[in-house]
Amino acid sequence: MPTNPRVLVACPLPEVGLELLRARLTVDAGRGSNGAWLREHVPGSAAIVADPGVRIDCALLDAAGDSLKVVSNFGVGIDNIDLDSVRRRGVRATNTPHVLTNATAELTVALMLAAARQIVDADAGVRRGRWPEGFLGRELFGATVGLVGFGRIAQRVAELLDGFGVRLLYASRSDGAAAARIERRELGDLLAASDFVSLHVPLTAQTRHLINATALESMKPGAILVNTSRGGVLDTAALVRALRSGRLAAAGLDVYEEEPHVPAELRELPNTVLLPHLGSATAATRDAMARLCAENVIAVIEGREPPAAVI
Repeated sequence: MPTNPRVLVACPLPEVGLELLRARLTVDAGRGSNGAWLREHVPGSAAIVADPGVRIDCALLDAAGDSLKVVSNFGVGIDNIDLDSVRRRGVRATNTPHVLTNATAELTVALMLAAARQIVDADAGVRRGRWPEGFLGRELFGATVGLVGFGRIAQRVAELLDGFGVRLLYASRSDGAAAARIERRELGDLLAASDFVSLHVPLTAQTRHLINATALESMKPGAILVNTSRGGVLDTAALVRALRSGRLAAAGLDVYEEEPHVPAELRELPNTVLLPHLGSATAATRDAMARLCAENVIAVIEGREPPAAVI
């Protein structure tokens, strides 16, 4: 009997996605993104399931060979995929947008509140048996919040903030429509005017270090910066300097330039809230992502258009 096409699952994938794949394909799921394991198992695969921590480069694509039909990312970001190499080989690339919008937007607001109210430090004090004093934070109410990028997640953040009584600004290279209450600004103007700045752009050649030393210097003194997009959008070394100097009051980060490595300079700063890329980390969202990831694979292998195509 003919063998089902094989899919290499190179990242932790919730069981709901694995079940969908196993119903139609041969699933090879092992030690995740371990480089040696990937190189050993990728030859002859019809599909690779990866996440943003798995580098899909020219060498891995060559090792996969002509059998490869699709690279399906378990996540929205695709900066881990060499898209030019994928395109040259006639391979499809897919991701999992839409389904994680709300979870990531909620985490963004949580980071704003945690950084503004010094929640992490206050919690640590109580756990050490102390009743810490002198914690004077700030409120979202009456603040100006600037959204850099205005895609699905940023738009949901704007909706969630509607009840906090904030003034909303956004900067975007596209002409997406926004509600009348949200003001569009050039990036420099937004940075100078905002008490909170939240980053919501994909990582591309144009957006790498979009928020660099110059941009940080132009921010309103004492502002709070939140990043739930991609670590490379933000110049980490410049951020550390801005936080140390007091130019920025605080930062809330869910993403980093060299994940999972988080620089000691960031970890040692008391005015940071640091999370391990939890934007989509709710049970409902991860299951929805897994379903979409599997559906993308199955559609391509069966000759149909995938529901979330990148290429």
